[in-house]
Amino acid sequence: MAVDHPLSPDEELTCGRLLSQVWDQALDPAPAEDPHTMTCPFCHEAIASLAAVKAATRALRGQAPTYLRSLADGVMNIVRSEARLGRLLPLADPVLDLRIAENAAAKVLRQAADNVPGVRAAACRLAPADTSDADNGVAVALTLAVSLDRPFSDRTDEVRRAVIHAAERTIGLHATAVDITVIDTLDPSAPARPRQPGDP
Repeated sequence: MAVDHPLSPDEELTCGRLLSQVWDQALDPAPAEDPHTMTCPFCHEAIASLAAVKAATRALRGQAPTYLRSLADGVMNIVRSEARLGRLLPLADPVLDLRIAENAAAKVLRQAADNVPGVRAAACRLAPADTSDADNGVAVALTLAVSLDRPFSDRTDEVRRAVIHAAERTIGLHATAVDITVIDTLDPSAPARPRQPGDP
């Protein structure tokens, strides 16, 4: 049975398990043996962190005055916002084990697509590439709106080149694939609207 999760139930851990699944399993009074959870350091770390946060907030809610409850709520809001950063992706560094949050990398790649004339990036998702190479590559999936003054294939090729360049030169991600889906068209005569801070 699902319980009140301290963090977003949709958060995916580095090992690929959903946070809600790990948390439900940890709270099960008679858990089934799961070799992954028993040996996975990411699952163990998530369970320990969530247990500490839940215990602290439960204690505060039970006995703290109103101002401390507000403080606890503020802390939990920060924790939840951190959880929305998305999965951590490995950078293509041969020496250091460096990682970047998916949402931070996606912002850079959307901006690269937006810089191509006649293009407006709608969404960008990144995921570890299915590769046996040791380069820790990522696959990029972009959705775009494009103007009709040029063939789609020319424009999407230009976007793909811009995104790969930004991924590798600006961020340090090795983009093994850039899948592009055109979901809307733009009026080529309309001035481009600058991307706002709250835009996706």
